[in-house]
Amino acid sequence: MENVQNHACGILVQSFGPIERAVVIVDDRGRSTGKGIVEFASKPAARKAFERCSEGVFLLTTTPRPVIVEPLEQLDDEDGLPEKLAQKNPMYQKERETPPRFAQHGTFEYEYSQRWKSLDEMEKQQREQVEKNMKDAKDKLESEMEDAYHEHQANLLQLRRMEELHNQEMQKRKEMQLRQEEERRRREEEMMIRQHEMEEQMRRQREESYSRMGYIDPRERDMRMGGGGAMNMGDPYGSGGQKFPPLGGGGGIGYEANPGVPPATMSGSMMGSDMRTERFGQGGAGPVGGQGPRGMGPGTPAGYGRGREEYEGPNKKPRF
Repeated sequence: MENVQNHACGILVQSFGPIERAVVIVDDRGRSTGKGIVEFASKPAARKAFERCSEGVFLLTTTPRPVIVEPLEQLDDEDGLPEKLAQKNPMYQKERETPPRFAQHGTFEYEYSQRWKSLDEMEKQQREQVEKNMKDAKDKLESEMEDAYHEHQANLLQLRRMEELHNQEMQKRKEMQLRQEEERRRREEEMMIRQHEMEEQMRRQREESYSRMGYIDPRERDMRMGGGGAMNMGDPYGSGGQKFPPLGGGGGIGYEANPGVPPATMSGSMMGSDMRTERFGQGGAGPVGGQGPRGMGPGTPAGYGRGREEYEGPNKKPRF
């Protein structure tokens, strides 16, 4: 209680109950003796404070030095013992027979009085020695407490530093995991982009090869053939109701023999040839090689005929 004043002492012990007075005892120099007196307003509050502080450890300041509580002896030093309250028994009458005096040297009274004084002096010396031993023990304990406190603070700082290092390590691991995850996503995106570019390049190469060979991409051809009804109506020789099949591969004419030539061109060329054959086939000289008109004889190769075999029309005059 060296650093505790009267008011602070009263405030610190108010948790046990209302108090009437709190005093810190000081020496003749005004320094605290480490002791104090607290008077509670009621006995239950005083009993509660005594029991709680005796069973537990009650601290007033930062220093881990507990409060030792002892019941205060109620000593009356003001009124004292008046004469009317004295018990006048035979012992009292015997003691009061001899008036106050100083013992003479060598007498019985003087000898035993000196022995009482010696006993009191020995008690005083022993008390002083006990107080000195207690003071040395307290100083030693306080020094050990200071050293232990500094060591405890150092351990706390070390633990706090280890926790900070652990947190930093965990943060670094999290950042590394995030970077690895980001790198993995970036590689996956690059792989998808490269795969898409390769597919696009392969598609372009396939289209270029189709264009060089005269073919059409099957997918594009399917898209174009979606309107095949209109194309068949525009080409009378390519309709499904045609009686005679197209020319075979022997003549070298047809879409199968010339895959690079469009069907419309082939239809036009074949129609012109048939018309010339039909015009000049009857009554005139035939083509070189003695081949007759197409579709008119049994030896005629398969081709696009202009009429039926049993039909014979009138002779036409050649036109130049």
